[in-house]
Amino acid sequence: MSYQFITSAKLPTRHGEFDIHIFENDEGQEHVMLTVGLPVVDQTDTTDSLPSPDTILNQEDNALSERPIPLIRIHSECLTGDAFSSLKCDCGPQLNTAMHAIQETGCGAILYLRQEGRGIGLTNKIRAYALQDQGHDTLDANLMLGLPADARIYDMCGPMLAHIGVDAVRLITNNPSKVAYLTEHGIDVIERVPLVVGVNDMNAEYLATKRDRMGHLLDTDFNTTLHLNK
Repeated sequence: MSYQFITSAKLPTRHGEFDIHIFENDEGQEHVMLTVGLPVVDQTDTTDSLPSPDTILNQEDNALSERPIPLIRIHSECLTGDAFSSLKCDCGPQLNTAMHAIQETGCGAILYLRQEGRGIGLTNKIRAYALQDQGHDTLDANLMLGLPADARIYDMCGPMLAHIGVDAVRLITNNPSKVAYLTEHGIDVIERVPLVVGVNDMNAEYLATKRDRMGHLLDTDFNTTLHLNK
């Protein structure tokens, strides 16, 4: 599947001003990238793979080549958490904390991927919520619906990062699968930056399931007082 850049504009937010870039795949699905301190290298790139390091170096000027390693967050869409402040997950606090951290750093990006509910879609996500209300964990709820535990893909990350000439990152994530994907596709993950925020009594078991059954790198014990609304 190929991805192409469509358009960009300025986006003022309560965290600061970002550049917002829209990408589209050949099925018409839109993905979003928010950037700070990362000028575009090539707006005409429509490939689904990174350019060679030589190409990137030829396109960058001296100022770009000396910039710090950018702070990057790959964030999958979560309407309930990002927009409605759901306490069932930690997605909203993760997004806002990452946006704030990138503004503070002055060089980074949010790759906002349109794959709701770990890729199963909003309707199935709410069906899974109903099963969780009956006592099933987040993984088993998906499986009971005949769906994968995690259907997300990250093949759009390469073209998005290539668009801003990035081939080395400090990655904000607790998910080793994201580190592995970028590494396998030529992106050097210089540092993994943990992100444990928004923990509360409503989502502690959800996070424990991600840790114990899905391999996320989280503390053995959650201190809800420490992390709540952080």
